[in-house]
Amino acid sequence: MALTLGSLLLSLLLFVNAIAVLNEERFLARVGWQRDQPPETRATVKGRLVGLLYAVHTLLPIPLVIANGLSIVVLLILG
Repeated sequence: MALTLGSLLLSLLLFVNAIAVLNEERFLARVGWQRDQPPETRATVKGRLVGLLYAVHTLLPIPLVIANGLSIVVLLILG
């Protein structure tokens, strides 16, 4: 499989999908990445990653559905 722009975009879409399906109660709270952290930990790398995870959970559900649908249609048409 050649490394093309399409395959890079598809892998990015799959990675964002993987982030979006992480459950807070089942996974994130067990590893200590819950939303309610003290303010001093928000400036650390871990705090910023937790913020990114919850931003993806909050902002991207509808755009991800649209992007997934478009990628399925494109892959069905182009093969």
